[in-house]
Parts: sequence; C-alpha cells; structure tokens
Amino acid sequence: MDLQSRVQPVLKVAREHAHAVDADGRFPQEAVSALRASGLLGLTLPTDVGGLGGGPSELVEVVSLLAGACGSTSMIYLMHVSASMPVAAAPPAGMPRLLEDLASGRSLASLAFSEAGSRSHFWAPLSRATTTRDGIHINAKKSWVTSAGHADVYIISTGTADAETVDLFAIPAKMSGLSVDRPWSGMGLRGNSSSPMTINVDTSEEFRLGAAGGGFDLMMGSVLPWFNLGNSAVSIGLSRAAVDAAVSHTVGTRLEHLDQSLSALPTIRAQLAKMSIDLANASAYLDQAAARVADPQDDTPLFVLGSKASSNDAALRITDAAMRVCGGAAFSEHLQIDRYFRDARAGHVMAPTSDVLYEFYGRAITGRPLFDAPEAAVETRETASTGAAA
Repeated sequence: MDLQSRVQPVLKVAREHAHAVDADGRFPQEAVSALRASGLLGLTLPTDVGGLGGGPSELVEVVSLLAGACGSTSMIYLMHVSASMPVAAAPPAGMPRLLEDLASGRSLASLAFSEAGSRSHFWAPLSRATTTRDGIHINAKKSWVTSAGHADVYIISTGTADAETVDLFAIPAKMSGLSVDRPWSGMGLRGNSSSPMTINVDTSEEFRLGAAGGGFDLMMGSVLPWFNLGNSAVSIGLSRAAVDAAVSHTVGTRLEHLDQSLSALPTIRAQLAKMSIDLANASAYLDQAAARVADPQDDTPLFVLGSKASSNDAALRITDAAMRVCGGAAFSEHLQIDRYFRDARAGHVMAPTSDVLYEFYGRAITGRPLFDAPEAAVETRETASTGAAA
C-alpha cells in the first residue's frame, strides 16, 4: 500500500492552511476535502467496500503525519476512522451503502459519545432511547462532538430504556432534530469543531449498529483500540513536530555576541536530548501497541490502555520543553511551537483521560475488573459532581 502518494498531497494542503485554521478557529475544509479525495478515509475499511484494508500501524503512520501538519485535521480524521470501525463491525441495515460512502470519502463520520452528566466516562451515557409507536426516539445532549455541523453521519451512543445497556445508532446529518448548540472555541485543536450537540431524533432499529444492547461491546472492542492508537499518534505527531522545530531553531539561531548558535549551549543540548529520547520511547511503545492490536495477545488490553496515557503525557513534557528551549521565539508564535503546545493538551483531557487510563491499567495489573458495577456508578456520580474535564 503506497500511503505516501496518498498522504503527501493532503499534508501539503493541511500545512498551507494550518496557521489560519488555528488563528481563526475555523474548520479545515481544504484539508478535509483533500482527505476525501485521497482515499484515506477508507484506510482501515475492508477492500470489498472500497477501503484500503490498512491496519493499526498504517493508522498510526497517517495520523502522526497529519498531526505534524495540522492537529485539527488529524483529530477530524481520527474521529472519522473511529466512527467507521463499529459500522464495519455491525453495519446498520437501514444504511446499506454507508460503509462504501465512508470508504470513498462521500461521507465524513464522527462519534457523539460524551455527555455532560457522565463527563469523561463516555461508556455511561445518561440519555435514553425510548420506543414509540413509530420506532425509536432519542433525546441526547452530547458535550463534545468533533466535526459538529460538518460531518455527514454521527455514530451516537444512548442508554436503553431500562438503563441496563447501551446502543449505538448511525444518525445522518440531514435527519431532522440535530443541532449544534454553540460554536467551538478551545485552547487547542481550534479547528476541529468539537461543539456540543442536541440530538432529538426519531429513528428505528434499522439505524442501530448491531443487536439491541450491544453498544458497550462495540465501544470497547471496535472503537476504543483504534481511537486510543490514533489519539496516541496525534500526540506523537505533535511531539515530533515540536522536536524538529526546536532543533531547527536552536541550530539556526545565533548568539552574535558569542558568535555561536543556541545549540552550542550545553543546557539547550541537554533539553533537546531529553525531548528526543522521550519521543523515541513513546513512539516505540505506540509501535508495540499497534502491533498488539493487529495481532492480539494476552497483554493487548494493557497496551491499548497504556498507549494513549503514555503518548499524551510525553507530548505534554516535550512541547513544554520546546517552548522553554526556544523562549520568546516560541512564545511569539512564528515557530508554531505554541500551536503544538496547545494542541498537545487536548489529548490529556480527552476521554478516556490519562488519569482514567492509569486507573484502568492499575486495575488490570492488580487483577481487578475494569468495570466494577457499584464502584463505577459511584465514580461516575463523583466525576459529574466535581466538574471533572470531559
């Protein structure tokens, strides 16, 4: 699979518009159009529906390259892939051509999971689907929806009427009852349109993914591994861009009164070394995680949990060091390191948050179940009441 011939034209467009996308907080329409034309929206989908048949390693490669060019574009792309995978696992009968549309670029998809009441515990929606005389009614307030108002289809989660299980539904953007509550404005990833949405729609079982009550398994088995890998790759791409920019600046900028470059200072070189080693370690961990998802082993769940936390935290350290190493030049924006710094902070608070992942990892290595029903309910209520980041 020749990924480079597909991704390089997209990167060119994404880089050209990245600064304006960040400065204006606008959706990167040019880069998304290039993605639609590239075939990369079908990267991980089967070839028999027009996809490229790629796996976890290919996803990591493409997402990390996109992140280095434009963080917002990379997150929009990742959410499309993450929304496409449960469709591939359990396509809705009412949308028989959905997979082909997702693979070809005719349809851009996104996830609508998080709700204000359960915050970063995205697996526990408080919204409910109710059975009506004409089908199923869904009334949900979603707190963060990437590509809100721009996606062609949303994969939404909702609790079942008895509140015992979760369902996933494919909701076309043209369906009556979808609305974007307010414009997106964030510290980082300013162009990905992660606005809250109200979903007040009438649908039917034909738009549900899989069997009734099967949404949780799809979340955990078909969404979380791909999302965690891709989110990790966003962090790695931002980190690599920050390291490259810092090295280039410190090598090329001179202290004229000393007749030497900034990189001649031992303290600068030490920071650059730490950044580079941190990046290499996080990249190696992510590569192992991708290999484990492609060829599952007993420890695959640990790698899925650990990859996002590891890469997100590395990105925080690396972009912070890049800002300090480059000083005023980074602060004044012309190196774009400030953009990498701000974009990198999004992954840390994006569900599942790093703290939640560390807790799950700790549960796994101490022999505890990841989801203990009574304790999980308490944690969800406490998270909501304390206003933890979603």
